Amino acid sequence: MRVTVLVGGVGGARFLQGVRSLLAQTEDTTENEITAIVNVGDDVWMHGLRICPDLDTCMYTLGGGIDPERGWGHVGETWHAKEELAAYGAKPDWFGLGDRDIATHLIRSQMLRADYPLSAVTEALCNRWQPGVTLLPVTDDRSETHVVITDSESGEQRAIHFQEWWVRYRAQVPTHSFAHIGADKATPAPGVLEALKNSDAILLAPSNPVVSIGAILAVPGIRGALRTGTAKVIGVSPVIDGKPLRGMADECLEVIGVETSAEAIGRHYGARSSTGILDGWLIHETDTAEVPGVAVEAVPLLMSDPETTAEMARAALRLAGVTV
Repeated sequence: MRVTVLVGGVGGARFLQGVRSLLAQTEDTTENEITAIVNVGDDVWMHGLRICPDLDTCMYTLGGGIDPERGWGHVGETWHAKEELAAYGAKPDWFGLGDRDIATHLIRSQMLRADYPLSAVTEALCNRWQPGVTLLPVTDDRSETHVVITDSESGEQRAIHFQEWWVRYRAQVPTHSFAHIGADKATPAPGVLEALKNSDAILLAPSNPVVSIGAILAVPGIRGALRTGTAKVIGVSPVIDGKPLRGMADECLEVIGVETSAEAIGRHYGARSSTGILDGWLIHETDTAEVPGVAVEAVPLLMSDPETTAEMARAALRLAGVTV
């Protein structure tokens, strides 16, 4: 069985755990292939290092190295380098780099400067973590999410990196729009279009619809591959009772004028039979949604552990016509 998942953030990484757990229950696991197409819109250069938050969160989560309380970064992390940078007055001072995490960023940055593409770098890093899932950045090219805000001092509009908007300002500044810088010239990374074409099912993880899934869809060729492939595309709602379980999906949706509800997000993605990308939409058991042209099913969506999440993945695959 070949399953491809579009992923971003902590929720996406935990959903991947569930997909992996589910397919591990099949009789012949050697025939299973899980590919994660991962958002790179959050990626940023910081203190001379290339940081890829979503790729690393997936890698650490699946490799057993994630901090279980934060949901991101290394377990047992220390922050001596951050303290020393602050002592030097280094800027930016609003983004914290953990000591263990810096090692990952150092290796990645060295390889990128040696002209290895991000997809090859990710493969090399995964050799240590053995995630049991093929992690592919959606593109090897620059495709960063920036946010247009109103500057509190000048009163003028300016664009800042998504990391600054979220980490520094916590999204609490007048915000007007999102822009995927470089996406128009980006191309899918090696293996991405092949995974979409050859899948038995394609799942949209319960990730942020705007800055995770939306950033993936901004890369030319991805939306077209979803719309024209033979595999059914099933989305999993990232909200329960009108609230995201974690993250800032509600703030992002408000910016683009979409209500924070299972129905509104499903309609935002739209039906593949029309101009959208969905064949099916999985929502929480207490929610309701009508999405024209899309099969909607309600099941428990709380990802309390990999086994529970595996049942979510089972329901999503069942909606795609695949039985596990």
